[in-house]
Amino acid sequence: MAATHPAHPPGFAHQFETVEQQRDAGHLGMWIFLATEILFFGGMFTAYTVYRSLHLQEFIRGSHELLVKFGATNTAVLICSSLTMALAIRSAQTGKSRGTVISWLLLTWVLGAAFLAIKLRYEWYRDWVEGLIPGVSWMGGGGHTPGVKMFMCFYFFMTGLHALHMVAGLGILTVLVVMTARKRFSPNYYAPLEISGLYWHFVDIVWIFLFPLLYLIGGRYPGS
Repeated sequence: MAATHPAHPPGFAHQFETVEQQRDAGHLGMWIFLATEILFFGGMFTAYTVYRSLHLQEFIRGSHELLVKFGATNTAVLICSSLTMALAIRSAQTGKSRGTVISWLLLTWVLGAAFLAIKLRYEWYRDWVEGLIPGVSWMGGGGHTPGVKMFMCFYFFMTGLHALHMVAGLGILTVLVVMTARKRFSPNYYAPLEISGLYWHFVDIVWIFLFPLLYLIGGRYPGS
């Protein structure tokens, strides 16, 4: 009589010996990926810091062209999205209904989409209208010196790259919603949610650094 083997839990890959080993391997892979992302963004932050020290007054003028209220709003939006992502993971861990997990994931998705909508509609579109995009609609003269132009180049490159990571995060959230609807997660298996949560929190943290570096140079004073 052939020996019977216990059924593998949902989501368990056969190359691993235990679910815990698979979970640890997934976390290690994501942390390695995030380490490469830190190196990448770190290079940009270093270049930004060097040029900011060389052209501080021009960077201050460039920073004052940005709308702090929208940057602050987006900061609050992303902080809330990190909370809803954590609640989605916690709901899966504690065996809450699929509807609860999906609701938190969808709310995270909506907050991420709101961040991009604010960035596109109320910031980048306004920058385009006012001629603040180097190489696209740059209007020289006045206070728009080469140093200010350099600041705006950093601004669009850094926030644009962050926005691309946000778009990737929305795609990941969409996949997680589908997986949840198909009953792929349970209190015994929720590793994809945890790993994706690490990515989402990382993208949020990057923005928390970008906001003061880009929007709050030199403070905001009457007449400045």
